[in-house]
Amino acid sequence: MTSDFSVTSDFGTAPDGAPGGEGGRELLPTASVKRTRAAVRELVRPHRWLAVAGLVTLVAATAVGLLIQPTLGHIVDAVTEGRPAGALTAPVVLLVVVAVVQGAATALGLSLVSRLGETVLALLRERFVDRALHLPLERVEGAGSGDLTARVTGDVSLIADAVRGALPELARSVLAIVLTLGALALLDWRFFLAALLAFPVQAHTARWYLRHAGPLYAEQRVANGAQQQQLLDTIGGGPTVRAFRLEKEHTGQVTARSWSVVELTMRGVQLILRFYSRLHLAEFTGLAAVLVAGFLLVRADAVSIGTATAAALYFHSLFTPVNSALVLIDDAQAATAGLARLIGVADLAPPVPPERPAVPRDASVTVRGLTHAYRAGHPVLHGVDLTLAPGERVALVGASGAGKTTLAKIVAGIHRPQDGTVLIGGADLDALGPAAVRRAVALITQEVHVFAGPLADDLRLARPAATDAELREALARVDALTWADLLPDGLGTVVGEGGHRLTSAQAQQLALARLVLADPPVAVLDEATAEAGSAGARALEKAAARAVEGRTALIVAHRLTQAATADRVVVMDAGRIVESGTHDTLRAAGGRYAALWEAWSDSRAAAGP
Repeated sequence: MTSDFSVTSDFGTAPDGAPGGEGGRELLPTASVKRTRAAVRELVRPHRWLAVAGLVTLVAATAVGLLIQPTLGHIVDAVTEGRPAGALTAPVVLLVVVAVVQGAATALGLSLVSRLGETVLALLRERFVDRALHLPLERVEGAGSGDLTARVTGDVSLIADAVRGALPELARSVLAIVLTLGALALLDWRFFLAALLAFPVQAHTARWYLRHAGPLYAEQRVANGAQQQQLLDTIGGGPTVRAFRLEKEHTGQVTARSWSVVELTMRGVQLILRFYSRLHLAEFTGLAAVLVAGFLLVRADAVSIGTATAAALYFHSLFTPVNSALVLIDDAQAATAGLARLIGVADLAPPVPPERPAVPRDASVTVRGLTHAYRAGHPVLHGVDLTLAPGERVALVGASGAGKTTLAKIVAGIHRPQDGTVLIGGADLDALGPAAVRRAVALITQEVHVFAGPLADDLRLARPAATDAELREALARVDALTWADLLPDGLGTVVGEGGHRLTSAQAQQLALARLVLADPPVAVLDEATAEAGSAGARALEKAAARAVEGRTALIVAHRLTQAATADRVVVMDAGRIVESGTHDTLRAAGGRYAALWEAWSDSRAAAGP
């Protein structure tokens, strides 16, 4: 709901002492089988002529390839009948022509089918990303960022591999099976009946496999997402885990999630082994039946040896496409499970275009009776009341787990409180709506993302119409213009992934410059200078102070020097506000803040200059 110019990331962990777990999480939706099929049809419909062209080309390629077996049978008849060597020239030339034509047509057909798959996948990926980017952050955090991450990485990769490999090969295999069985029937209907003896075993194997594989792969995808989420919770929430001495509990949870994945993987391996053993039985049954039929028909002079040979070769040629088709069901099942998870998110209601509502003129912030819990029975905020006057800078301080980050994110509109209200300029956040809140409140965290591309484009994320002069002014305000001008191409320098690497302090200054360009009346800084380290801390704190000048600011202070320069200091402990006043007043009072300041000053003195 806020303008988040630094990409907040809690790794799915409920901050301030509420490490998340799978229990109680509301995972993002997964589409039903019926809906998944309908969605695929909707995506393919605009490109149906491409699908038809690919199918027709593959049919032609497969049909041409079916000339190989009768041609070889003709050669066998020519040899057994003692015909001259010249009689073999035409069939041999035909075999060469068939090989060339079939190869070219197959390549073209697979290319068309692959293009169709890539086009559909691109459309689905765009819709998924659009919906994912517009999900409320509290929804993402409620499901755990591991759930969304697993979908956008593992599931997309799985589907992409299927589209590029499994889908074209499956289409070719199915066509080869159908047309080869038709060719067997043309040779002699009794060969066709003999070949069908393998069908009941193969059909039973496929049905058995589908019945067991579908649920198993769906369960496996969920288990992988849960394992990834648990790892993110444990590693990303390390400080909180250590603060509450939950190391043993989280290690046990990681172990349990990992063993769950291992168990499901081994069940998949056993399923595949049993699957192959049944396929081999079907192959040998069918081949034996065709050979016996050929022997009886040749002995009865019903067919020639060459025809019987062609029939045996036809059936033997079915081994590869049948096995490929059935084995590709394995990839199809896994990809379908991933596809259902993507469509589940892509089907979420599209965002309503913002109507550019007015931002409250009064930049005051009022918090009344705020209560919040990430897990039932474990509240992290208890009836918090807090008021920030327009233009006032308030620093939140307190021990880890005191509730500072939770309060900051609720004020920023990231989380909805379980109870209580937050008012911006006297208007409730819910009444303002997401668009107005994004324009009224900006959140800066210590997790800063530098987008790949020119530095100017990264800055214009906050104000697309900003001129170069305005960009330079924003950089100068946060003391970043000097190093920006020293970049190889100035504002045109490519930064982020694959480009010029910015230091942690420079990335944070970039986030602060975005804040200046967006110009919201209220700013929330959640330990926004924590990544600078001791060397750049003072410079970054100065930059942060200049960025919030003229704004109402709620600052979760990583260093108490930020608190000392704030208009007011609010001390939190165990989810409650226990002290509030100026730096000098609270030090003189000798309470919780005075103790924190003394301990922090001693640690700085011990660390030396």
